[in-house]
Amino acid sequence: MTQIISALSEISARYDALFVDLWGCVHNGVQAIPSAVAALQDYRKQGGKVILVTNSPRPRANVEIQLETFGVARDCWDDIASSGDSARSALFRGTVGSKVYFIGQPHDQAIFDPIEIVQDPIEVTQVPLDQAEGIVCMGPQDPQADPDVMRPQFLLAKQMGLKLLCANPDLIVDRGDVREWCAGALAQLYTEMGGESLYFGKPHPPIYDLARRRLFALGADVPDASILAIGDGVLTDVAGAMGEDIDSLFISGGLAAAETKTTHQPDPELLTAYLEVEKSNPTFTIGHLR
Repeated sequence: MTQIISALSEISARYDALFVDLWGCVHNGVQAIPSAVAALQDYRKQGGKVILVTNSPRPRANVEIQLETFGVARDCWDDIASSGDSARSALFRGTVGSKVYFIGQPHDQAIFDPIEIVQDPIEVTQVPLDQAEGIVCMGPQDPQADPDVMRPQFLLAKQMGLKLLCANPDLIVDRGDVREWCAGALAQLYTEMGGESLYFGKPHPPIYDLARRRLFALGADVPDASILAIGDGVLTDVAGAMGEDIDSLFISGGLAAAETKTTHQPDPELLTAYLEVEKSNPTFTIGHLR
């Protein structure tokens, strides 16, 4: 049974490091959430380490630029582990071949930028679908369009036996007040059609391995029992934490705000019902990070 808390400071002394989600937790896709930034700044002042663990398909450097644009203060985090970097590492190791069909928007082309953690990377070329050895999916070309628009291409890809590299396992996000589809929705459709999708963000292990490497590079050898994962997705942040056997703080005022009737704090009965339906068991819950 999850414990509802009113502030991160109530439990933060138990943990040496935080794995913190971004969208719906630290920013809303448009601007920073001031209470979350302040809570992380306070935590770092006490000596804690903050790794931002995001299902953004962007490389770390691009995520940092986006955070600055949103007004997320640089002193509230130590490093970033992105699904984009985890997927990029797999891409340059040849996980889906050297000739790939790309699904995404123009700004998503950064997935093809070189990455320093891969030795002897393969050369990757973008080609039309009928010439591809695999698929790189960064997200829909139109985030508001139903994922079903990709069904014809996916039917051909399945017949060709192509694997789909999903750079963002999230199904949906809220950009301000607008809900958008993510790469995870396309990967889910491809899997349902009989194709094979490979995931590199939360809740899957590769991004947590990357987050631990980022943490260790800071000189912090932190055991899992001293790490707290924070985020608003029960299917990503909480499920990933449960799979890694680390504690979690669920932000109910993000994706589940309506289901839990969260304004300042969630309705306890609705929260319990929601978590039962989702078969999720976060260690702690709070309305918004503060």
